[in-house]
Amino acid sequence: MYSFIFGIILLILGYVVYGKYVEKEFGINENLKTPAYTLQDGIDYVPMPTWKVFLIQLLNIAGLGPIFGAIQGALFGPAAFLWIVFGSIFAGAVHDYLSGMISIRHKGASLSEIQGIYLGKKIQNIMRVFSIVLLVLVGVVFVTGPAKLLAAITPSYMTLTFWVVVVFVYYFLATILPIDVLIGNLYPLFGIALVVMAVGVGGGIVIKGYQIPEITLANMHPKGLPIFPMMFITIACGAISGFHATQSPLMARCMKNEKYGRGVFYGAMISEGIIALVWAAAGMAFYKGVPGLAAVLGKVGPSGVVLEITKSLLGPFGGFLAMLGVVACPITSGDTAFRGARLMLADMIKFPQDKITKRLALAVPMFAVGIGLTFINFDIIWRYFAWANQTLAMVTLWASAVYLLKYNKNHWIATVPATFMSYVSVSYIMQAKEGFKMAPMISNILGLAVAALLLGIFLTKAKEFAKTIEDIKSEVATSKN
Repeated sequence: MYSFIFGIILLILGYVVYGKYVEKEFGINENLKTPAYTLQDGIDYVPMPTWKVFLIQLLNIAGLGPIFGAIQGALFGPAAFLWIVFGSIFAGAVHDYLSGMISIRHKGASLSEIQGIYLGKKIQNIMRVFSIVLLVLVGVVFVTGPAKLLAAITPSYMTLTFWVVVVFVYYFLATILPIDVLIGNLYPLFGIALVVMAVGVGGGIVIKGYQIPEITLANMHPKGLPIFPMMFITIACGAISGFHATQSPLMARCMKNEKYGRGVFYGAMISEGIIALVWAAAGMAFYKGVPGLAAVLGKVGPSGVVLEITKSLLGPFGGFLAMLGVVACPITSGDTAFRGARLMLADMIKFPQDKITKRLALAVPMFAVGIGLTFINFDIIWRYFAWANQTLAMVTLWASAVYLLKYNKNHWIATVPATFMSYVSVSYIMQAKEGFKMAPMISNILGLAVAALLLGIFLTKAKEFAKTIEDIKSEVATSKN
């Protein structure tokens, strides 16, 4: 119990203290007009109230990640608490804040464009393909999942195909309509529901006297999976997730002032960390330990766990919230995944999106591919998502570190988590069954070696990476004079 409460306190203090430090190191400029005003188009660049921007950001990055991922991560035992708390404060929130704020400084640029500016054209081209494929996969998976659940709880004439069509139609509209039409009006409601559910479950566990286990580094996973790197991949959205950086530019185009960045970007990640901590604790406490949780997970899956816990703690209202969560949360990640992919494509080919015909020109073929993927069993491909997600976070953190170095800021706030996530990502793909299936000791040594190599390259070559095209042009002009 004390570990859980102390974890909540640490997350809040992390926002207040370390979040303020990161904000100071970045160097906000309250007098600088944001892209929401300088590029205002009524479609993607739309000034919105900060409370709405925060809730939309929270829903964009959350989905089911801090719920399902935390529940499955709880199988490793209370060690999960440590990764959720310290990962959120020193890695995830820093990653989300810097990616969002750097996007603001670059006119709301998409993630792959930012990576190209600070890591070079080769990395940019790779990450363009990598990110767009990842976003389309996220969108497609978050079509079939909610559709299956809706088909199971609605009359028989509302088949799976019917709900797939409905969800796709919604996704399409959310992708091409102005951001303040559907997303701006629906997301705040779903965001409030997600927060209420987490507060209710967390409060219920504490008030009703459930025994939340205290911190221990012992590995309790029933299948004996090693804590490192498996737990650090399993609990992604609850600590750090590369997907978040694909979503931050959406809100970077709607923020009224840079001073709200800490609350929106850093704050949304800390909020997600609190939600993840609640569900990790609830999973272990409600089922009286890891063995009980593992047994139930094996029978009903994460959605069944969520439904049982919320109905038991919150009654019929909890059941409604749980159903809303497992349906609405993936949908609110799926639609912005497609929207983010559209914006990445537009940025990549420098194709304005001010007219509906231009948005349709990108959205129609993209959705044609997405619909085609629903007829393919790509479970094997999807297994790589967890690794791809954390690899994307790693690359984003390295780009952020170069940005900070370029402007003579303390780059270590990004460099340290970038190095650690390099260690995690390489170790995982070397060890995982969908990777190279190496022994844990060998894969971890290789992961450490690659992380050290990347750190060494950064420390010796970062000044070169930090030169943007404008810097090079300036140097050329100076030499000619």
